[in-house]
Amino acid sequence: MLMFAALFAVQALPGEGAGAPDGAAVNPALLARSWPASWIAYPGPANHDFVVYRLRKAIQLESQPARYVVHVSGDCRYRLFVNGASVASGPQRFDAMSWRFDSVDLAPFLKPGRNILAAVVWNYGDDRPYALITVRTAFILQGDTEAESAVNTDGTWRILQDRSVTAVPIDLVALNTFLAVGPGEAVDGRSFPWGWTSPGFDDSLWSPAQRVGHGMPVGTGTDISWGLVPRTLPPMEEVPQRLGRVRRTAGVEAADSLLSGRGPVAIPAHSEATLLFDQDFETNAFPHVVTSGGRGASLTLTYAEALVDSAGAKGNRDDVAGRRILGKEDVFIADGGDGRDFTTLAFRTYRYLQLKIQTADQPLTVRDIFGVATGYPFHREARFESDDPQLARIWDVAWRTARLCAYETYNDCPYYEQQQYIGDTRIQALVSLAVSGDDRLMRNAIELFDDSRLPNGLTLSRYPSVFPQIIPTFSLFWTQMLHDYYLNRRDDAFIRARLSGIQGVLDWFEQRVDPGTGMLGPVPYWCFVDWPDVWPWTDAEHPGGQPPEARAGGSAILTLQYAWALNDAADLFSAYGRTAQAEHCQALSRSLRSATVSLCWDASRGRMADSPRKQTYSQHANALAVLSGAVEGGEATRLMQGVVDDASLIPCTPYFRFYLLRAMKAAGLGDSYVSELKPWRDMLALGLTTFAERPDPTRSDCHAWSASPDYELIATVCGIEPSKPGFAAVRIEPHLGPLTRVRGSMPHPNGPIVVSLERSGDHLEADVILPPGLPGIFAWRGREAVLHAGPQHLSLGP
Repeated sequence: MLMFAALFAVQALPGEGAGAPDGAAVNPALLARSWPASWIAYPGPANHDFVVYRLRKAIQLESQPARYVVHVSGDCRYRLFVNGASVASGPQRFDAMSWRFDSVDLAPFLKPGRNILAAVVWNYGDDRPYALITVRTAFILQGDTEAESAVNTDGTWRILQDRSVTAVPIDLVALNTFLAVGPGEAVDGRSFPWGWTSPGFDDSLWSPAQRVGHGMPVGTGTDISWGLVPRTLPPMEEVPQRLGRVRRTAGVEAADSLLSGRGPVAIPAHSEATLLFDQDFETNAFPHVVTSGGRGASLTLTYAEALVDSAGAKGNRDDVAGRRILGKEDVFIADGGDGRDFTTLAFRTYRYLQLKIQTADQPLTVRDIFGVATGYPFHREARFESDDPQLARIWDVAWRTARLCAYETYNDCPYYEQQQYIGDTRIQALVSLAVSGDDRLMRNAIELFDDSRLPNGLTLSRYPSVFPQIIPTFSLFWTQMLHDYYLNRRDDAFIRARLSGIQGVLDWFEQRVDPGTGMLGPVPYWCFVDWPDVWPWTDAEHPGGQPPEARAGGSAILTLQYAWALNDAADLFSAYGRTAQAEHCQALSRSLRSATVSLCWDASRGRMADSPRKQTYSQHANALAVLSGAVEGGEATRLMQGVVDDASLIPCTPYFRFYLLRAMKAAGLGDSYVSELKPWRDMLALGLTTFAERPDPTRSDCHAWSASPDYELIATVCGIEPSKPGFAAVRIEPHLGPLTRVRGSMPHPNGPIVVSLERSGDHLEADVILPPGLPGIFAWRGREAVLHAGPQHLSLGP
């Protein structure tokens, strides 16, 4: 379709961010009244099937302009080109009430004389990804001022319904799993409009576009189809990425030359060849296969996080012997042309990529195969190193995991769902703040979940999403996510605007407090907590991951999480002058904690039971007992000393282990953190290059709720955390555990916070650098020292 390799000059190391400029400013008039440009589509009734439209418009310029800003969007996805160069793609994922548009300065891509603007817009129909909202397939482009009005979409644009691209349904039976990322793509090169983005292409047989609606900024007009609002996120990065290794071939003698793109591989006519490539790490990328000749040849690309054995088990992710690939597929039919570049409209997630070729009457030459890696342009500003070399691997793999689960929203996993869930997002956002300092995706998530709220007060558990889903525990985590933001950023107007949403969530839960027990009674919907094996999916109840007491009533886990959320809400209400609401939250939290301790605390075991029946006990209930303040002081320390190693308790998987280890820190056991990283060390031993959803056997090999070590290595081991709202002050309290040497840094709005620590027994030598305007406290083994801006050295004993 297009040679991307020549279009992306910005380079980045795997797992590192490559910056992209933010969008251009928007003419205020375009935010207040209808646009001169119209949404346009292919003539005829609205098409709600899988469809691809290609559009073109020629404009004449006397000279290259210094500025040529346009605003562009599509439903449900688009990519814009100028004179053959890709200049924008999107839109940023949102919903029809607030449909995002991009602002781009086209001046660097324009030239005197004739210029071609081209766009592809597509929709997946009924098989679209869950995270993509759609009204109907359409495209809009608006010049910022009268000077750019020649580009405005109207009937002068030419449009083609490209029937050479069709959907490849995913075989969910064969994969035996749930996928929500949309179908694969099949491109028949024999009817594909090659060169369609170039100025010399003949579009005279294309149809005039049909206007299907005015461009209306949000808050204007009478009917809301696409309420246009400016993009709030930077463009996604796109960086060429070579494949790592050839792991297996059949029907072809050599293929290593393809890795560098410098040695073509020939496949004879009427033959079959299979090549298995290993990227060596999981990635999100647009695949590219460049071919010549071979008219009628079929090329099938299959993508997988790992290979599987005959029983469908993944095992060690590095192993290929006796294993096969199962996964999403794309298909390309060659037309026999020279230098044909097949790629996909959407990115693919893979570590392993298999190319299977079946030639027809002509030989086929594969000239190159590579990827264009994509994702949210996070930069890794934080640093961590220590005398434990495996922590460096955990640090890197966790960051890759977080990066692959960040696009135009956070997502739970790139391969299977690409959905933004609150439970995942809260942890992802903390990782983003600690490692990159970039808070824009976190703000976007908080705003999206606020917009998802239902009339009953709850948020949806994931958003944007075609299919509504409610997980009440996630609504509580949304309130705490706003509290996290409050601690890390001074953004009063943004936080104030969401206090009523927090109150709505809390009120919904308060209506479900059982007056007889003082704990939560039965809680409807999916009360997901974690993925331990003892909370499985069943035919009767169906949803897994929820303790049985959640639906029956009297769940210590849900009650204590509610109490904990009330504590954080009280902080927010108090900070913003809502004293009565703060006091009510505090009183209700005390009452819930008291009732739970009274009914669920088992003095004989020294543990919190999961319910008053005291039939099951979990790490989850005991961790929340500490985090909520139901168990405090020395009792909390004694409790958590036993909880981690108590094999009789239902264990936390990596997701909820974040809260388990937070509870240990709250109980004064932060020095245990490094020793409690065995689940992550085990994943490395299995050859994972990202951290998984849960312990093997696992569905997803890349799940960002398991990236939490990147937050804790900074916040707990280095000990860097805000001590005042808005990160107006810092407290540095390291928890080195068995480590003797640690170096770390964390981005702060004022500049980096840097620590260098050397421990000998209980004695610590510390060098600290704070940015301008940031005061702080350094704490070590019961001693505290005042910190000031700039460099300072501390020598602290027990």
